Amino acid sequence: MNELIGRVFSFETKVFPNESTLYNQLASHGQSPKALMISCADSRIVPEHIMQAAPGDLFVCRNAGNIVPPHASQLGGVTATVEYAVMVLGVRDIIVCGHSDCGAMKALATDADLSAMPNVAAWLRHSHAAQQVCRENYPADLNGADKLRNMALENVVVQLSHLRTHPSVASGIARGEISLHGWYVDIHAGQVLGLDGETGRFLPLREDQPLPVALPHARRLAGDGQYAQAAE
Repeated sequence: MNELIGRVFSFETKVFPNESTLYNQLASHGQSPKALMISCADSRIVPEHIMQAAPGDLFVCRNAGNIVPPHASQLGGVTATVEYAVMVLGVRDIIVCGHSDCGAMKALATDADLSAMPNVAAWLRHSHAAQQVCRENYPADLNGADKLRNMALENVVVQLSHLRTHPSVASGIARGEISLHGWYVDIHAGQVLGLDGETGRFLPLREDQPLPVALPHARRLAGDGQYAQAAE
């Protein structure tokens, strides 16, 4: 802890003076983050570091397992953060970011006994759909690393589907104002994968390649078209 406190002093004496103009601008004019990132609370995954983001660039929500509860199931920090980001800050891109060696996903992949941690067990129920997808659709003899990776990837897909149950997100998607992204950070390789919504697969993010997007910006109104009139 003393080491961390020392870094606070370093921020005050060395970092802030060099970035005081930026901080003053943010304090005077408020924030306009470019994206909302929902990532895992794992200390090894730092969204701002991964994206090389400056203060004000990202609106970040971190929790165990990068989970987004469906809107109707639970009120809490994730729900409030999503609503505020979309309706007040006008965020147009939302990223759900999983990662390798995730403890929450490891518990699901190994059917760990969580009876001593009832709150963790209840929270991870929001990932049971991913658990069932992996259990019923992948080979049973996969090694531990492959099982864990598949669980983390499928969990990102499930949490993106939960995001679409939030009214503010659903309405923004319908207007073509919100795009959804699913990312996976491989800690060992230092690589970020993105979900391609067309193929359903995760692809490496590459500077010379189109960005894989789970759900691109596009107007999506089910009734916005020509339909035959019902007979009288």
